[in-house]
Amino acid sequence: MTAQRERTTEMDIHDIVRALNATLGSTLVAALSGSKDRELPRRWAKPGGPEPRGQFANRLQFAHRQWALLAAADGDQVARQWFIGGNPLLNGATPITAIREDRHDAVARAVVVFIAGDIDE
Repeated sequence: MTAQRERTTEMDIHDIVRALNATLGSTLVAALSGSKDRELPRRWAKPGGPEPRGQFANRLQFAHRQWALLAAADGDQVARQWFIGGNPLLNGATPITAIREDRHDAVARAVVVFIAGDIDE
């Protein structure tokens, strides 16, 4: 998992947003980042466009790392469903909501548990 962290850290933020938009859609990317503007992730994804900063960037990088781990283990469709489904390890909240609320440790644990297959999420 450290290797994925390094790969995401080395990626351009525009590429991270573009990848998340392609898999989750810009509305969900806006939701997980905390942006109230559903169109902002589309602008963030454009090369040379505005860059997300601060908490927005942190949430996007974190989401991308978790996405990459899930997709590598179970494929894009399962990863998407995991992100939008209620999760018992997050007190029933979706990972999208938990990321927006900066509950990153809890989300990372839920990813590990899901990949290990320890509980049915």
